[in-house]
Amino acid sequence: MQNLCHIIRAVPAHPGSGAPARSKAGARGPGFTLKSLISMTSVLVFRSGSQAALPLVEDLQAVGLHVVEVLDGCSTLVQCVMRHAPDLLIGEAAVPDAALLEATRAVADTAPRPVLLFTGDADAGQIGRAVAAGIHCHVVDGYSARRLRPLIQLAQARFGHEQGLRERLDDVSRRFEERKVVERAKGILMQARQVSDDDAFQILRTASMHSNQRLGQVSQHIIQSAHFAEVVNRAGQLRMLSQRLVKLYLLLLAGVQPRQQQALLQDSVQRIDANLALLGKGLSQDSFGEQLARVVATWQALKADVLVKPAEAQVGAVDGLAERLLQDAESLTASLERAGAAAPLKVLNLAGRQRMLSQRFAKCALMQLLGEDAAPPGQGAAMEEARREFEHSLGLLNGLPLSTPDIRDTLDAATQAWQRVLAGAAHIHRPAGRDRLLRLEDLATASESLLEGFEQLSAQYERSMQMLMG
Repeated sequence: MQNLCHIIRAVPAHPGSGAPARSKAGARGPGFTLKSLISMTSVLVFRSGSQAALPLVEDLQAVGLHVVEVLDGCSTLVQCVMRHAPDLLIGEAAVPDAALLEATRAVADTAPRPVLLFTGDADAGQIGRAVAAGIHCHVVDGYSARRLRPLIQLAQARFGHEQGLRERLDDVSRRFEERKVVERAKGILMQARQVSDDDAFQILRTASMHSNQRLGQVSQHIIQSAHFAEVVNRAGQLRMLSQRLVKLYLLLLAGVQPRQQQALLQDSVQRIDANLALLGKGLSQDSFGEQLARVVATWQALKADVLVKPAEAQVGAVDGLAERLLQDAESLTASLERAGAAAPLKVLNLAGRQRMLSQRFAKCALMQLLGEDAAPPGQGAAMEEARREFEHSLGLLNGLPLSTPDIRDTLDAATQAWQRVLAGAAHIHRPAGRDRLLRLEDLATASESLLEGFEQLSAQYERSMQMLMG
């Protein structure tokens, strides 16, 4: 017997007749009760090609198998297997055609079952194609009563062996994929926490034991948390940059350190472009594509205006587009925070929003220096609202229990920088004099220092263990 193809030629019941042998009731010998050995097995019989030559249904019933259905043709084989869930498929075909092999392959892919096929085709190439299509026992020239039981058991044994191999292969594949996930999670921890490979692995093992999860599950959670933390941070930066651009535009218009402000403006433009590129690659188009497209469209319009020489007559248009970019980015960030479904993302979003408020406050202060005809309306109220929201959120961040010493130090420094921004904003409204330019420079420097502090704080929250472990 061949190990792979199982080509079996049964001894004809009537030698020399040339017809396939047929099993007969009563020809089983003393004490042979096949029914007792394979009872309760359900069988679906299918035929393909010319009129059947074998009394399959009668012989299967005679040995105690339950025939659930007989199909003429294979077009509905998969549907019938799903409906009846038989233990075994037995087919008959003079020559297995492409439709039969496609049907058994579909069964193997959707609802695997042992498949036994009786055929008159002994072609070696056809046998190989049959095995590849999920046929476990390919029998040539019929069967005899004595061989029917071994043939069924052979198909079942071959199927069981194949399923065992598949399970082991699946297990190896899962372990390999899990190993890749673990390595990626270790890399995230090593970069975020500045720890060694061994220490990162120990963190994963400890988290796995405490959460009663597999190492791969914990690693996948860290990867997902890091992904959402990054995209929330990047989308949140767009809010801040929309306000920073207008602030820098106004400083250039006022002639405050033009070379430095121009460099910061170019940096802001490049950061928006880079963030949008990263978000475009990292976000699902089905989930966030429409929101991201609105951000991109608004940015293209604003970008064209901020890259030309500032003009007082254009301040309103530039600020209007910046406000639209702020709202579009706010909507995207909120959606990403909800999709991440992790409480620490709210903290990251809160810290990230402080960056925007710091720039918005400075922008509104500068807006009030313009004449009534040039300044957009409502800047005083917007400035006061930004101040109240910033100080409220600063109080929340200072009261959070998840602060680390590094986070606490950064918050303290940011609080001091905020006081300098408040002082700078108050001073620039004093009557104009020779020191007006210096007061504007002080506000510009203080607002950038405050922004730098909250950029650092957002990065610390993004890399914190509370964020990564959820």
